[in-house]
Amino acid sequence: MSDIITAAIEGAGREDLLGMAMPETTKAAYVRREDSGMFEGLASEDKDPRASLKVGEIALPELAPDEAYVLIMASSINFNTVWTSIFEPLSTFGFLDRLGKESIWGARHATDTHVVGSDGAGIVLKTGSSVRSWGPGDQVTIHCNYVDDQDPSAHDDSMLASNQRIWGFETNFGGLAEIAVVKANQLMPKPTHLTWEESAVNALCNSTSYRMLVSGNGADMTQGDKVLVWGATGGLGAFAVQYVLNGGGTPVGVVSSASKVEILNELGVDAVIDRKEKGYRFWADEHTQDESEWRRLGKDIRGLIGDDVDIVFEHPGRQTMGASVFVTRRAGTIVTCAATSGYMIEYDNRHLWMKLKTIKGSHFANYREAWHANQLICEGKILPPLSAVFSLDQVGDATYQVHKNLHEGKIGVLCAAPSEGLGITNPELRAQVGEDRLNIFRRHDG
Repeated sequence: MSDIITAAIEGAGREDLLGMAMPETTKAAYVRREDSGMFEGLASEDKDPRASLKVGEIALPELAPDEAYVLIMASSINFNTVWTSIFEPLSTFGFLDRLGKESIWGARHATDTHVVGSDGAGIVLKTGSSVRSWGPGDQVTIHCNYVDDQDPSAHDDSMLASNQRIWGFETNFGGLAEIAVVKANQLMPKPTHLTWEESAVNALCNSTSYRMLVSGNGADMTQGDKVLVWGATGGLGAFAVQYVLNGGGTPVGVVSSASKVEILNELGVDAVIDRKEKGYRFWADEHTQDESEWRRLGKDIRGLIGDDVDIVFEHPGRQTMGASVFVTRRAGTIVTCAATSGYMIEYDNRHLWMKLKTIKGSHFANYREAWHANQLICEGKILPPLSAVFSLDQVGDATYQVHKNLHEGKIGVLCAAPSEGLGITNPELRAQVGEDRLNIFRRHDG
């Protein structure tokens, strides 16, 4: 381990780190361009991230003026890492090649290895010449909106930028590494009451859920809103139900087991539907949806809360969109950010236009939204749904677990951190939040 990494882990200050040399390489998880076709002909569920993800030394690129090297103490697995690892719906090397054509600095990304990972918590090691607000030794979390400010489309809402990308998915040198390359406008303060691994699992999913529900760019949720949340103990849904509760609303969580019902009850969610117990069959066959099953879901929702929902937090996609459109109240909103069960969506448009409903697309979050979402984590008002922790050497296994939905909440990955439980600098706030609440997902995992 290099001197600068050792010093940062041991708590060296800014002046000490400024005089130290960066290593030329970093240990990282990556996929190889030459393997892009390795899963051709296989169904998605048969593609195995353990076969494609490698862990080894990768050369660190030169630092651009608006960037920082960050020692990644911990990271996490998101579904975009699954997509990268199984080269689906297409190889991410196409993203890197397009970025490589934009500028001299962009060319660094177009390599034959793609270092993945779109979350991270760690310590700033070095900063570029134009970085103002951060310096070596700062403890940070990282959000994944990768965008510059030279295009007018990047202003007002940077998620509308023509050059907006997701770090570690559409860019290189991501968070599943000991050292990552990060734009300064991706950095946010690390929550002082959380461990490195607890801090690392929030930014992507928490910010996404914030924009979907709280922001005016999303559903613009107000007090009293009733919100149906699919996958309510998953990486996105676990944050969504907390935002509904914090906003004075009523979440209706949909899960797939009795143990997941218990998790939601501990979070304070009273209205929960176990879809496995209910046995909904929204699709009568591969091509035909069953409206009677939508009606049954709507009746079950009204039986729990006495009314239809104002908002549906939608991310499964093909499997559930027809039901989501149907059960939303008149003039309600279906906000969607993903399609993990299939991108080709079908619904009965009569239930949308005749009842004046809105389907709204949402994608990650801009810096302001991510910052506000992170601040709620920092204040202990939103809990990190950490369910399991793997080492960087186990990244293939961790990604496989997400691919197969074998864990609830989020999976953390230790990168430079030597063990779990490190990084807490505000034990008083941690005691106020409560160890039991911080460990709800881990106590129920498995």
